[in-house]
Amino acid sequence: MGRKRPNRAARWFTYKQAQEAGGQVRKGEKSSTVVKYGTFEREDADTGEERRLPYLKAYRVFNAEQIDGLPAEYYGTPAEPARDLGTEADPALDAFFAATGADIRTSDEPQAFYNPAEDFIHMPPIATFHSAAGYYATLAHEATHWTGHKSRLDRFSRFNDRKAYAFEELIAEIGNCMTCARLGLTPDFDQSGAYVQSWLRAMADDKRLIFKAASEAQKAAEWLAKGKPAEKEEGAAA
Repeated sequence: MGRKRPNRAARWFTYKQAQEAGGQVRKGEKSSTVVKYGTFEREDADTGEERRLPYLKAYRVFNAEQIDGLPAEYYGTPAEPARDLGTEADPALDAFFAATGADIRTSDEPQAFYNPAEDFIHMPPIATFHSAAGYYATLAHEATHWTGHKSRLDRFSRFNDRKAYAFEELIAEIGNCMTCARLGLTPDFDQSGAYVQSWLRAMADDKRLIFKAASEAQKAAEWLAKGKPAEKEEGAAA
């Protein structure tokens, strides 16, 4: 959901791959997590037919800029900053996200992410997005991740099995759609639908999880809108 600082080289390596390429990860450098999604074929024990099954595997990787001694071609050149497309902020939407209390940081790094270790959201400048709706939908996705911190809904400690990454992404994308609807924005249903389907496949198409994810996304959307989950608000009113 995030990484500590921008790394501009195009190549990433596991610790072992860096050594095999003749390099050495510098002492103190922090790895980033990447998740590979793919499929493999397995014969069904009952029917004898080949079935295509999904898998999700996480790797800890280092950017070439964090590694000394690699051949020069691995370092490449710094990425060009994203173009200024002239997209302007919406003061009312900015006020909504500011009211959540989230630490939202902006820099020229072209990735949007939530850093759970340091509890902040990073966003590229809104001017680099094709539309304001796209910017705020992305921010809503990352803000939904932000609600999972232990000081808020404490979702990360409650869902920590091998499917937790895919499940959290489901929650974030559904939460994005719910928050956009609340704000009067039209979500990109085609993109969100494809995103949700890909993470469901990563969890072996367990359709029950979509309802569980929707429940968690609703709690997250309520937190963003009111600063606390719905059940706590009800308790306070009793």
